Amino acid sequence: MNHTMSQSVDTLPEPEAGLKIWSQALCAQIEEQCNRASGAIAFSRFMQMALYVPGFGYYSSDLRKFGAEGDFITAPEVSPLFAQCLARQAAEVLATMDTPAVLEFGAGSGLMAADMLLELERLEVLPEQYFIVEVSAALKQRQRDTIAAKAAHLLARVVWLDALPAEKIQGVVVANEVLDAMPVECFRIHEQAVESLYVSCRDSELSSEYRPADLNGDSEVESAVRRIEARIESALPEGYCSEYNPAVAGWLAAIAETLEQGLVLLIDYGYVASEYYHPQRQAGTLMCHYQHRAHTDPLWYPGLQDITAFVDFSDVAYSALDAGFDVSGFTSQAMFLMSAGLNELHQREISDDVKHHLLLAQQIKTLTLPSEMGERFKVMALTKNYDEPLAGFNMQDLRGRL
Repeated sequence: MNHTMSQSVDTLPEPEAGLKIWSQALCAQIEEQCNRASGAIAFSRFMQMALYVPGFGYYSSDLRKFGAEGDFITAPEVSPLFAQCLARQAAEVLATMDTPAVLEFGAGSGLMAADMLLELERLEVLPEQYFIVEVSAALKQRQRDTIAAKAAHLLARVVWLDALPAEKIQGVVVANEVLDAMPVECFRIHEQAVESLYVSCRDSELSSEYRPADLNGDSEVESAVRRIEARIESALPEGYCSEYNPAVAGWLAAIAETLEQGLVLLIDYGYVASEYYHPQRQAGTLMCHYQHRAHTDPLWYPGLQDITAFVDFSDVAYSALDAGFDVSGFTSQAMFLMSAGLNELHQREISDDVKHHLLLAQQIKTLTLPSEMGERFKVMALTKNYDEPLAGFNMQDLRGRL
């Protein structure tokens, strides 16, 4: 998602009364969980509830999230060129398979699915099925409407699922800005010990505090931090705060079980471990988004704002290898798009319409400039039983930095 400058919650527009009531209903559920857990829950549990509680969590409610009227803009909303480049990379793999399928996580508004399907049709490698894993009923409906409006003749190929398909598939799995929305565990280094962040709720008032991980039985948090220190080959300094994603290993293992052969493309903003846990990045990467404004208070009106963290791509790579994948490519979004044919796609779109020409130029700048999405966003390719070179990593491959 395209980030604005961070600001304090004091400058955020006040939600309308109805939305505040909505958030309070979610707070009541969080408070109930806190009471059951003797007063407080781990931050990852809070983030899970704030984003995914059915009907009230940010991603499972009817609130408009994507695009100009939402809280952030994702690459598929910036330009169809993004999805077309992904489709070109996917086509290379799908063309080698007998019963190819595409599976998309976190399909948002459905724009990427529609644009990928149209480009795959143009390339004559349409998958037999395009699976969308989506738990939100509101988003399923929005995705269906988008695809029906943009590619009605291809709607029959789209299959919505609540979880990974029961049958094994061959093909391409795509996850654009999925990892950043997974609940994270927050930690702090205090007197060389690891502390874990907890959230408590009393009378709908949320508060948070760090607690010693060893006293709370958070041995997983402790071992995750020690693993990070081993990877970056240095101890994190006193007072250092950051986070890690405890779910990524299980998520990749489940995909590896489902994907018999093919490619997984992960697109997200993030760093390699040495940059993520750099001594100067001592406040972590947790960010919240509300109406195109970014800030750092995850407890502000839960359910009404997005909460995200950057991705540790080194950890993703290690988890992928453990799950049985090969890490077959890692590069910046800009380099991936250019390698996958962005310039050719741009040429195809050029016309005498000056306004259209300027719009295209602006879209390409947003997707590729280092100051926009070009460098901050990375693309990682994981493969299983597939050894062919991948066009999207021709120009640059940063696997050596993982």
